[in-house]
Amino acid sequence: QVQLVESGGGSVQPGDSLRLSCVASERPTSRSIMGWFRQAPGKEREFVALCRWHGGSAIYADSVKGRFTISRDNPKNIVYLQMNSLKPEDTAVYYCARGSRYTTDRGAYDDWGQGTQVTVGS
Repeated sequence: QVQLVESGGGSVQPGDSLRLSCVASERPTSRSIMGWFRQAPGKEREFVALCRWHGGSAIYADSVKGRFTISRDNPKNIVYLQMNSLKPEDTAVYYCARGSRYTTDRGAYDDWGQGTQVTVGS
């Protein structure tokens, strides 16, 4: 099991940017899929973005496409989520996850971080 630790959340104003980081306790396997999900109060956890650990095309939720970017620093075992033009509806706890299937289905992910809070607006 890979331990994942997120950081970088905070309180910002609409239009601001944040970069979330997810550090893995060990290098994910070459077939690993790294995903970001989020959960707002009273709502189900939803997919945000995913990428393959060893590169290739990423997938984004329609709600964040063009504003968020997922990337990796493989030597450091870190996955990032760059979030630009933040909106109040982006307010949620953001989770990093690792799985082995290229899917947006949260049930397919095996390892999860503890989450980091992002609050946009008052």
